Amino acid sequence: MITKWFGMVALCAALITTAAEARVMRLEIQRREPILSGKQFGVAGAYEKLAGKVHFALDPKLALNKSIVDLDLAPKNAQGEVEFTADFFMLKPVDPKKGNHRLFYEVGNRGNKSMLRYFQKAKNSKEPASAEEIGDGALMNQGWTLLWMGWQWDVPPGQMRMDMPIATDHGNKITGLVRGDFVPNDHSPTQSLTDRNHFAYPIDDENSPDNVMTVRVNPVDAPRVIPRAKWHFVDATAVSLDGGFQLGRIYDVVYRARDPRVIGTGLSGTRDLISFLKHDETAANPMPGLNYAYGWGVSQSGRLLRQFLYEGFNEDEQHRIVFDGVIDEVGGAGRGSFNYRFGQASRDAEEFFDFFYPVDMFPFTDGVETDPITGQTGSLLGNAVAHHVRPKLFHIFSNSEYFNRAGSLIHTDVTGTRDIEPPSDSRIYFVSSGPHAFGPFPPVQAEGAAGFNNPVSRNPIVRALLKDMDDWVTKGVAPPDNRIPRIADGTLVPTVKAGWPKIPGVPFPVPNIKTFRLDFGPEWSKGIVLNEPPKVGQIYVGLVPAVDEAGNSRAGIRVPAIAVPVGTYGGWNFRAAAIGRPDQLFGEMGSFHPMPRTRDERLKDGDSRLSIAERYKNRDEYIAKVTAVAKQMVQDRFLLPEDLNDPIGQAVAIYDWAVKPDRAQSQAIAFSPGK
Repeated sequence: MITKWFGMVALCAALITTAAEARVMRLEIQRREPILSGKQFGVAGAYEKLAGKVHFALDPKLALNKSIVDLDLAPKNAQGEVEFTADFFMLKPVDPKKGNHRLFYEVGNRGNKSMLRYFQKAKNSKEPASAEEIGDGALMNQGWTLLWMGWQWDVPPGQMRMDMPIATDHGNKITGLVRGDFVPNDHSPTQSLTDRNHFAYPIDDENSPDNVMTVRVNPVDAPRVIPRAKWHFVDATAVSLDGGFQLGRIYDVVYRARDPRVIGTGLSGTRDLISFLKHDETAANPMPGLNYAYGWGVSQSGRLLRQFLYEGFNEDEQHRIVFDGVIDEVGGAGRGSFNYRFGQASRDAEEFFDFFYPVDMFPFTDGVETDPITGQTGSLLGNAVAHHVRPKLFHIFSNSEYFNRAGSLIHTDVTGTRDIEPPSDSRIYFVSSGPHAFGPFPPVQAEGAAGFNNPVSRNPIVRALLKDMDDWVTKGVAPPDNRIPRIADGTLVPTVKAGWPKIPGVPFPVPNIKTFRLDFGPEWSKGIVLNEPPKVGQIYVGLVPAVDEAGNSRAGIRVPAIAVPVGTYGGWNFRAAAIGRPDQLFGEMGSFHPMPRTRDERLKDGDSRLSIAERYKNRDEYIAKVTAVAKQMVQDRFLLPEDLNDPIGQAVAIYDWAVKPDRAQSQAIAFSPGK
């Protein structure tokens, strides 16, 4: 009993030390389970699953925390600190000494877990447990520690979340303007105030004169105010409109809300949990001995990592580097609503979805740039460089980011007239003609889309780039050079000069996102929005990748299916006529337009692309060509040797589908709504 008591005292002492060093007060492990009944993973041996809560405390007076908007207005404990908790989930070697001393952290996209699907070819799961959900064990065989944490308060039920504190004015409620926008794709009688079914900020007063609904046709059109008597709040999370909503129109609802969350704690929580796991040497740390940490995020989560770096959170409270390497995948040129009052972290900015939120904000480039209109100078990594905590950084782009996420602005000036080379510690890799998120195979036409979805996966490339990143950080081996389209060589151009071939029923240039200088009001520097919606200023010039005679991007990493094509692949897809505005893009969905099978089909349809039969003598020749491309990717370090057959198999499967005699019927059905 005495021994047990001394153990408890030691643990309490460890927790006190932890609080003084990393602001992680406690890791509350609610579940600890073996993975696959103790299966051995390479030299790392058995793995276990840890799930529970991280308990944080932040000192608002600390200089590194002063940038967290409204932190000083949150409730405080007796020590003057702000406390909050977050879900965490970890897969780790049972014996920490058998690990490879590397932490791989996924910034979960809206509370999800995707790491095992990307890096271990696993079935997607919120709670990976089965062999199918663990996958091939590629990372675990090497001894990686894998980590997730909830960093949003407003994600739908069942997702990983953070219980963020609510800011008050000395105990009194704080109110402010919140905007929800939506483009109806169906005749639903209600539309959500939030993005992607997230939780809404509470409405302060349904009868407030600040509550306004407007409608417009195009993003920069003058909005028409809808009389207040004609629209109604529904269950405080949605709105209805007398007579219904018009398909393809842009609606804004601005309302006065209350109880803002201190959402910047998502950034500080990420900083402090990673720092704690890297440096804490007490019994409170379940995985001691971690020497390196890598952060990876896809889309929204990539943008969060960009914000994390921009605002200086890669420096912990002891002024040490947090992430040694960061991989921003398909985050585009933006950051996001991750640290301002009444921010909605799920909101992004696309060509025809989520308009004028604080996403694509200057500066865009990793190195220093100047805005000639405002005179502002800055860089994404300015804070990290100044404080000597700059990580190695990869940006991975698909074709979609150039049309939906202002992608060109991270490697050109804001006037779109000259290339800007990334700094030596950054790389940008463009996956040629790839989608933001690849679709299923065989190709399908998603509801609301005008054409087939793009099935080409970039996952094998991302797996190889993780190894390249690790070799760069730990061994000093430089990764492959940048692979990007450039103004100088004519591979990055305005849409009208893209070089689009003639494909029946598929117009081009497609629209691309127009990124504007936005004015959120005089309090914006403090993280408070007074102009909602913001005032729209002059445009930042965005460019897109030029295409070859087949309609596929000329620059970038060309996977076998793109380099040896049987169709035209894009990171964009048009809206179907049935949902309105078929001249606009359908979210961030990709597209696939199969080539004619024969010369006769090509001539009959008036398609300018060579047919499949004109390109390849037979299937064997096709396989030989895609195999040569895949082997070159291995040499270029964009493909792991063990993954060689994955992109080959995908390209051959698409070929076999594309040459089928009955493909024409399914293709006609796919294209008909968008004609």
